[in-house]
Amino acid sequence: MKITKLFIINIIFFLFSFKFLSASDFENWKIDFKKKALDEGISIKTLNRVIDNTRFLPDVIKYDRYQPEFYEDTYTYISKRTSQKKVAKGRNLYNSNQKLIEIVSNEFLVDKNLLLALMGIETNFGTYLGKMDIVSSLATLSFDKRRSKFFTSELITLLKLVDANIIDPDTLFGSWAGAFGNFQFMPSTITNHAIDYNNDKKIDLKNIEDSFASAANYIKNLGWKNDIPCFYKINLKDDIPLEFLNTSAKKLNNKRKVKYFSKYIENSDYLKQFNNLNSAIITPDVDIVENAKKFSPAYIVFDNYDLILKWNRSLRFALAVCTLRDKFKDEL
Repeated sequence: MKITKLFIINIIFFLFSFKFLSASDFENWKIDFKKKALDEGISIKTLNRVIDNTRFLPDVIKYDRYQPEFYEDTYTYISKRTSQKKVAKGRNLYNSNQKLIEIVSNEFLVDKNLLLALMGIETNFGTYLGKMDIVSSLATLSFDKRRSKFFTSELITLLKLVDANIIDPDTLFGSWAGAFGNFQFMPSTITNHAIDYNNDKKIDLKNIEDSFASAANYIKNLGWKNDIPCFYKINLKDDIPLEFLNTSAKKLNNKRKVKYFSKYIENSDYLKQFNNLNSAIITPDVDIVENAKKFSPAYIVFDNYDLILKWNRSLRFALAVCTLRDKFKDEL
């Protein structure tokens, strides 16, 4: 596997920050956090039940610094996650739950192939939901300095869900980043988009009904449009201004109509049908792979791709989801 520039930087950052965190007093942080949570309206009963048993998890810091998005080139990342074996597994899930998936897809006007692709990439169709103690994971990341504000907010949101009896604290096991369920929802995503679809008075995102409906509702709320593509892989001409090449998932800059970019794309006639769609150009390997080619691989991406980035801010994640979605379109 290629060694990447960003991966090396993260190793150095991890060694420095881990030493700092290990020397810090996590128990004192818990005391301060409980005060903050009380001010946010969390009951002392919930805090005593949930926060008192949290632990600092060094592995969570390691996972945060060593994410595949930081070191896998695009071809490797997509190939691992969109194999024919995965397509076959998704087809089996669809066949077993076809009625539910079709109902949800039609009700929320969201492509069933996209729902299957998201579940496939996130949890291998519910077969790997994660085994981390989510409260301890969020507490560790809140205690950490890299994205403390974000994870503190997520932890507060999770405690509010427990306080309101929406989420059972005994079920809080999932990813190192604090996401859980078949589609790996963060607490704020649960608050904003999750649905008790089977009307059992609980939101259970490991339940096939609640999880599919919640994912469809989330995608619908993001503004998904079934009639436009996610992306096309392209060959760029050397004269494209570098300012049009996006290498970061934080924000896609310098968007233009497809017809504007056509002059910079080899053999672009197939894109004429999308001439008036908003688009951006991404070259995802440039900032991450050592000795990467400046213009390859390259993709022209559309609004639906941008919406997947709101689900997960990773250029490769969105490419993998859309690739798997297209494979399901040919299979189902």
